[in-house]
Amino acid sequence: MSTKADVSTDNKLDTIKWLAVFLLLVVGVVGFYWLPIESTLAKVLILLGIVAGAAFTAAKTEKGQFALKFSRDTQLEVRKVVWPSRQEVIQTTLVVIAMVIIMALMIWVVDRLLFWIVQMLTT
Repeated sequence: MSTKADVSTDNKLDTIKWLAVFLLLVVGVVGFYWLPIESTLAKVLILLGIVAGAAFTAAKTEKGQFALKFSRDTQLEVRKVVWPSRQEVIQTTLVVIAMVIIMALMIWVVDRLLFWIVQMLTT
């Protein structure tokens, strides 16, 4: 059973965690540009470590847990999708290309017709 005090404490902890995430990211980006290290690889590795720490901290919050669950559910749904075969993709692509060509020719004919009508009226 959850009481109002427990919810308030969890909310405060989540706020502190999100503040830590924000500060880690700011420190990482500022440090990337201001560190006197000549090696870009070292700077990138340090930045990636800081981002990983921020992601780990964010994953421990309520919204972070929700995002992880959403990500897992999304992966499960993607596995359920029935993807078209190569032949279906090729046939559909050819139909689309044919329709684009037909519509382009129709628009070109209408454009020529309107151009001819305007030319006849203005000369």
